[in-house]
Amino acid sequence: MSAPAGFGKTTLLAQWLGGTDDDDRRIAWVSLDAADSDPASFWTYVVSALQTAVPGVGPSALELIAPSDVSTESVLTLVLNDLAMAPADVWLVLDDYHLVDSHEVTNGMVFLLDHLPSHVHVMISTRADPELPLSRWRVRGELVEIRATELRFTSEEVTAYLNEVAGLDLSAVDVEALEQRTEGWVAALQLAALSLKGREDVAGFIAGFAGNDRYIVDYLVEEVLEHQPEPVRSFLLLTAVLDRFNGPLCDAVTGRGDGTAMLTSLERANLFIVPLDDRREWYRYHHLFADVLRARLLNEQPDLVPLLHQRASAWYERKDLLEEAVTHALEAQDFNRAARLVELAVPIIRRNRQESILFGWLKALPADAVRCSPVLSVFYGFMLMVSGDLHGVEPRFEDAERAMAAVPSGAAPPWAVTEELRTLPATIAVYRASLAQARGDAAGTSEHARHALALAGPGDHLARGAAAGFLGLAAWANGELSSALHTFTQAVASLHASGNLIDALSSTVVLGDMWLVAGRPGKARRLYRDALQLAEAQGEPVARATAELHVGLGEIDREAGDFAAATRHLTTAGEYFERAPMTESRYRWFVARALIARAEGSLDQATDLLDQAEQIYLPGFFPEVQPIGAMKARIWIAQGKTSEAAEWAQARGVSVTDEVSYLREFDHLTLVRLLLAQHREHPGGGAREQADRLLGRLLESAETSGRAGSMVEIRMLQALAQAVQGHRAQARGMLGRAFAEAPEPAAYAGLFIAEGAPMMELLRDAADHGTADYHPRRLLNLAVPPKVQAPLEGDQLTSSADEKLSGRELQVLRLLDSELSGPEIAQTLFISPNTLRTHTRHIFTKLAVTTRRAAVRQARDRGIT
Repeated sequence: MSAPAGFGKTTLLAQWLGGTDDDDRRIAWVSLDAADSDPASFWTYVVSALQTAVPGVGPSALELIAPSDVSTESVLTLVLNDLAMAPADVWLVLDDYHLVDSHEVTNGMVFLLDHLPSHVHVMISTRADPELPLSRWRVRGELVEIRATELRFTSEEVTAYLNEVAGLDLSAVDVEALEQRTEGWVAALQLAALSLKGREDVAGFIAGFAGNDRYIVDYLVEEVLEHQPEPVRSFLLLTAVLDRFNGPLCDAVTGRGDGTAMLTSLERANLFIVPLDDRREWYRYHHLFADVLRARLLNEQPDLVPLLHQRASAWYERKDLLEEAVTHALEAQDFNRAARLVELAVPIIRRNRQESILFGWLKALPADAVRCSPVLSVFYGFMLMVSGDLHGVEPRFEDAERAMAAVPSGAAPPWAVTEELRTLPATIAVYRASLAQARGDAAGTSEHARHALALAGPGDHLARGAAAGFLGLAAWANGELSSALHTFTQAVASLHASGNLIDALSSTVVLGDMWLVAGRPGKARRLYRDALQLAEAQGEPVARATAELHVGLGEIDREAGDFAAATRHLTTAGEYFERAPMTESRYRWFVARALIARAEGSLDQATDLLDQAEQIYLPGFFPEVQPIGAMKARIWIAQGKTSEAAEWAQARGVSVTDEVSYLREFDHLTLVRLLLAQHREHPGGGAREQADRLLGRLLESAETSGRAGSMVEIRMLQALAQAVQGHRAQARGMLGRAFAEAPEPAAYAGLFIAEGAPMMELLRDAADHGTADYHPRRLLNLAVPPKVQAPLEGDQLTSSADEKLSGRELQVLRLLDSELSGPEIAQTLFISPNTLRTHTRHIFTKLAVTTRRAAVRQARDRGIT
């Protein structure tokens, strides 16, 4: 729907969408403005609107949008897959699209529109044709166009509006003249009607009414404004700088005291004012009217505009609404004030982990304003590190240090005097430790962390906690587990003492990881449960930490072989993650889901989930002790894709001659699995002997560092190495040692089950030989049997490639033929939404369909549902 401003596009859309008896139709409406031209903002609003209309759409997509580097196509693919399951027609309305018609948004829109399911429709309302391939869609018959010609009022409609709605009682000649002058332009007619009210020379006014669209708006608004009392006219112009307003805010900006009464009067007079709440406290102007008012204010009193924004900023600051205060300071180009306000907001931003807001402010400030503020320079560097730009970080820290050094000793600093400024030297050292961590420099991490501890005072709990945390992480990366546990426990305590509960709870997850490496999953579970009880008592403010703790518990349950409990924890975590901002640990949810999928035999799904994890993983926060690439290589080995795994090893630079270390242990243990698989394919090639030697070196390293969890895995692989050579007695003995040396052997079921058929054969052999150890039989009972294709009712339901649906896919298909939404289906089957989407995608592929409706129809045609 393309037409100039004021042609009634939004009104028509609202009336048409609301004037149907089709209760099944789902409508997602997005009202856009210029701030949404950023692709991340635009797609966030679009996906959020779709979620409102069709619950269950886009939870994973929202987490991928920002601040990660995931492509728009990847995000939209997730959304399209979700929309394909929508049970009814979906209408996505993008109102005022011209405000966001940027090149980046356009590319995403082309992809979305080219891949829409047949039951999903997009309606674009715009003042100018977008840069979309309209001609291509027009030729295909996929485009319906409504333009100004169709939107113009007819003669009958003009007469009805002016005489019946506006009550002007104009003659047919006058109505015809206005119709000709306005060409049925709705906004112009409305403005004309307002100007005509109370005017004696109606014919003279109409006779002089002429001009093109822009001039008509200027002329009519001028007529409206000119005929308002001066207090009203002045009020309209002065408050035009506000995106939203209430009475007190208007008083602060105008310097008057009649704000509340004036807003009530304006609403009664229909002067383009829109209420934003049911209490009639907050309002905004109609966008077109606000644009004209601002243009007129800028033309008449340009020097006043910055002052009005400054007044608004001051009012918002007094109300502790720092986000709005910063916005108006930036609009006023009062960058000194904006920088000071951002400095004041940093503690709240850090406490609530709202880094994306802070980064937006820092990018809006001139480079000099950021560089001149030590606090802003440091946090700009941190933001760069969060976004993955490690090269730009150190210069920001050096800027901050130069600025602080330039202040004479004893002189008052020219910046906001806050705790952040006082502790900034320690904070810089902490961030340098983080930067070293991101680069894999354990020695540098320790050095900077110790420097931070030396700079921090006894009561600087946040700095001390962060510094101790990086010391613990460096010790962990070096495999010094005892030191890591001691130091990181202190770090968590300091974070609690600082009041930074979110980081304290998230760090508890890392501490639990360390206890798992120590072979103490029971200790980790108790830590998680205690922290989760605290997190749930705090509610939404710590939603992200609550999600991370559920992921941690899910990982422990999976490792113990309780896949149902693990799935429940991960489903709960996913619900929390949907309400929480993107975090550096979000990727772990995908990893945990992938490992469950692998345990359940869904290896392709596991690989897909690991791909998603890899897309959002950012280095720099924790040692990469379990690289995602190695996890994928393990799945390829389980699938018999040894060539792909060998390519991974070569690209990663992993070999049997490497120096062993904990930081590379996961890679080396993956290489051992590859060598054993290669031996099975080509016995006698020396691969097993290489595996034996590498395992021996790894075991020595793990024993020296007290990593009992690592020792269990190494002993298990030594047992498999004996088994592939046919030394069954030795294999059973080594397997028994793996169980005997584990502090909590029952907690490692997942480790053994993940090895698949070779391990099952070894466990059966151990059980058959009457070992007194009950673990082999227990693991055999816990193992998920290989997936089989369930027989179908009637004929087998297959695609053209004769791909049969699995039993679980049949369950999903039958529930697709119901009124249940996607999340409700997932809950019914006790699976996560992501797992449901994967099953649905497999169903669509096997049935050669693209929508939920089509899949159900295929099933009905074949007598399945």
